[in-house]
Amino acid sequence: MSYPNAVTLTAAADATQFNAYTALPVTEGPHPGLILLQEAFGVNHHIRSVADRLAQAGYVVVAPELYHRTAAPGREIPYADFPGAAPHYQALTPEGLTADLRASYDWLRAQPSVTASIGSIGFCLGGRVAFLANAVLPLAAGVSYYGGGTHHLAGRAAELHAPHLFFWGGQDKHIPRAQVDTITAALDAAGKPYVNTIISYADHGFHCDERPSYHPEAAQEAWALTLAFLAQKLR
Repeated sequence: MSYPNAVTLTAAADATQFNAYTALPVTEGPHPGLILLQEAFGVNHHIRSVADRLAQAGYVVVAPELYHRTAAPGREIPYADFPGAAPHYQALTPEGLTADLRASYDWLRAQPSVTASIGSIGFCLGGRVAFLANAVLPLAAGVSYYGGGTHHLAGRAAELHAPHLFFWGGQDKHIPRAQVDTITAALDAAGKPYVNTIISYADHGFHCDERPSYHPEAAQEAWALTLAFLAQKLR
């Protein structure tokens, strides 16, 4: 499957090429840039809609296909088919992700309409990758929504370049509170600035209006804080 507004990027580490969805503001720039990181289900309709919303808010957005080494271009996996996503999810490596992130960052930096202020934002799998992006790129902000597995990156907390905003669902059975505590303890030990938001009545995936766990109020509240945080750090 293909979609409009796609660009082809090259990961320098292994010379692999991959697609990325882009969304541009309609107003005249320059604008800050954002790397938008997908859920475990691909750069699907929901992720593209998030990119479009961020563009409407005045950001140049690039959303790379993180599964390009194991899946066909444009691969979207239904939300009900996590087993179908698992092989691609499990095949990701820090080295491959870092190469994809750098290619996405370089694309943003090459756009004449993008300022020097670039951030990362991700959901689910992408929440973890947004944290990695903050560690490997000279970003000005990072945002992670319910990033499962981020605790495995706690050892890289000292490498973060910018303040990071986290969202977690208090009803999320996939991410125990102990994992959240591991991340915040590492950030505290490293003296890194962050905002940690736990929405007690929300579940995993609460922001996605295409998932059964969608929580409209929590999504609206988190989005408002996200836009305020990004505006403060990137503008």
